[in-house]
Amino acid sequence: MVRIGVYTRGMVKGEQADILVVDDEVTIREVVRRYLERDGFRVREAEDGYEALERITERAPDLMVLDLMLPGVDGLTLTRQVRASQNFPIIMLTAKGETRDRILGLELGADDYVVKPFHPAELVSRVRAVLRRVHEPAAAAEAVVVLGALRIDPARRTAAVDGAECALTAREFDLLYFFARHPGRVFTRAHLLEGVWGPEYSGDASTVTVHIRRLREKIEADPAEPRFLHTVWGVGYRLDA
Repeated sequence: MVRIGVYTRGMVKGEQADILVVDDEVTIREVVRRYLERDGFRVREAEDGYEALERITERAPDLMVLDLMLPGVDGLTLTRQVRASQNFPIIMLTAKGETRDRILGLELGADDYVVKPFHPAELVSRVRAVLRRVHEPAAAAEAVVVLGALRIDPARRTAAVDGAECALTAREFDLLYFFARHPGRVFTRAHLLEGVWGPEYSGDASTVTVHIRRLREKIEADPAEPRFLHTVWGVGYRLDA
């Protein structure tokens, strides 16, 4: 197995984002590359999981577009290996009938997904949206949020519980920060999809459920008995201090 170094790459203002496109279909890679490069991104390609691991070892990308159905090291295995040491965003490419694998991919730490067949412009839009959330500097008004033992720094995009930093993916941080800006308020899954994923997002509400579960695993000492992120049965979710 190829070992992956810890992700330390940070975007510099004005720098082109480096996108790694992993798909065994040459046509899809070529079309996605063309659309991404037209939008100003730098693109590298890999046709399978082994080549993707080599590319990541050479240089961690700013974002990876990853097909789940790959020969050799499949997309789910690759996601699991990457998330063991790195937090750069991952957008999965899935087929319509791969709902179970899609949910598993989200549970392993993917940030978003696009269902095949898709229009390349939709994928580019998702890439831009994810990178914008990750790399745009926080506004001056976005001060550190402290809710009891929970501390969230939007400028550094970090969260800590009892002083211990939590390793959150881009989407997990966005979800936690959204809750933290509205402590005590109950949100339905539809509200969270619109507020965190955006009104243009076309995924289903199960995405929220998966990310809530992953977030609890990282910020709660006992996810079954949460002290912060509570379920309001029949309604939605609420963050308490």
